[in-house]
Amino acid sequence: MAKEYTEELMLNFGEDGNTLIPVVTQDFSTKEVLIVAFANKPAFEETLRSGYATYWSRSRNELWKKGMTSGDLLKVEEIRINCEQNSLLYLVTPFGKGACHAKKEDGNAHTSCYYRKIEGNKLIFIEK
Repeated sequence: MAKEYTEELMLNFGEDGNTLIPVVTQDFSTKEVLIVAFANKPAFEETLRSGYATYWSRSRNELWKKGMTSGDLLKVEEIRINCEQNSLLYLVTPFGKGACHAKKEDGNAHTSCYYRKIEGNKLIFIEK
């Protein structure tokens, strides 16, 4: 277990660098949660290098720099790490029309991947 007040970065991506660490991504200004994704060592290093949120896509099995296809980039303003150094928080400024890859009826991306809530056994859209 990591020491509570250590100043040493001790993320454990495994010997091969491919162990995935959860990354919560929040809007820097509003603190709205936009995405929860994963990073391996190459994704984390690319985020540090480029300044834009980069993740590991489990479905495509490749690095995923959010917005490279859609133009909906997420500029990283601050990176935080939890007490056990086994998850990350990216505070970002979104550039584009939304953060989610799912689209609204008008074809624009949802602002956040959390655009529905559960009421009973139904999903209710909460984003305009």
